[in-house]
Amino acid sequence: MNAALIGELKHESVNTRKMLERVPTDKLDWQPHEKSMKLERLATHIAELPVWFERIINDNEFDFATAVLKREPKESSEAIVKLFDERLADAIKALESASDENLNDTWTFRRGEQIMFQLPKKVALRSMGFNHIYHHRGQLSVYLRLLDIAVPGMYGPSADEKLF
Repeated sequence: MNAALIGELKHESVNTRKMLERVPTDKLDWQPHEKSMKLERLATHIAELPVWFERIINDNEFDFATAVLKREPKESSEAIVKLFDERLADAIKALESASDENLNDTWTFRRGEQIMFQLPKKVALRSMGFNHIYHHRGQLSVYLRLLDIAVPGMYGPSADEKLF
């Protein structure tokens, strides 16, 4: 199972990295709406998300009530991409060590006594790892469009990048 997950993560990381490379350093404080994250926060969040692969594979639960989340603002798009590359390498390493038995174990997501969900680790990886990245990557594509920055194609050409 881990080989398929690694394959998808590596394949999709190319698209994620393309998006993060387009983040303009001079617009990191920009946000499209007062309820929206600033561009720096969104891009850094995307870069941090591969950490969920380690959290899910190496532990049987995550408790927001006791977790210490280190959020360090980044001052450039290069620093954001570097963070993504580091987190991605750690995620791949964790997946390489994951056995099918481990991926079938139950993982719990909680806040203290409140259990948000319990899922097999392979399903939690899909939700908290892959889908979480895809969700925020989609948001980032809208931010880029609103800033009039060419949006890279993901699964084919975009309005800014033609196939031929």
